[in-house]
Amino acid sequence: MVDHQRTDSGRDGGRTGGGRPRGSSVGSGPGPGAAPGSNSGTGLESASDSRYSITSLLSSPVPGPLARRAISVSVTSDRDVYAQDEAVSFTVAFRNRLPVSVAVPTPRRRRWDWSVDGELEASDERRDFQSVPSTFRFSAGERKEIRVTWNGRFERTVDCHEYVVPEPGEYEIRAFVATEDGRCQPSDSTLICIR
Repeated sequence: MVDHQRTDSGRDGGRTGGGRPRGSSVGSGPGPGAAPGSNSGTGLESASDSRYSITSLLSSPVPGPLARRAISVSVTSDRDVYAQDEAVSFTVAFRNRLPVSVAVPTPRRRRWDWSVDGELEASDERRDFQSVPSTFRFSAGERKEIRVTWNGRFERTVDCHEYVVPEPGEYEIRAFVATEDGRCQPSDSTLICIR
């Protein structure tokens, strides 16, 4: 059994405003009576001229290969050592490292997943997710965090359906963005020890 809890944390960590009152700006801009678009003798265009080009640049879609590389993944477990048959809790965090929104295309509805020692969700059951393409979207600098609890057992479905307690040893927990095979797949892993 797996328990997923999703929490979103804002990209600015709760900071707002930058310390300036609303409506204030840095610099004086064109003086009184200056025509829109003039540089008022400063050698710089007014904000109204450059805003459109900057806005259109920042709102342009980021190409898929760059969007995949912009996402970082981290996996952290609550502890390094667990007893046999003990539930293992870990946190998966995805972060957009770019100052613009990105959309990572995925070939199926499942946008991300996790595995234990290469077994998807600690199971040998064949997973047939819908082959409907999807998109994992992130706003500028956004961080998405998911808490996962693995019940500490491997699910076996070949001859009979059962949950098997793993042998003592090291196990790798890996989380990844579910991109197409052969494409850049943002991922991270951590090792835990079962005693």
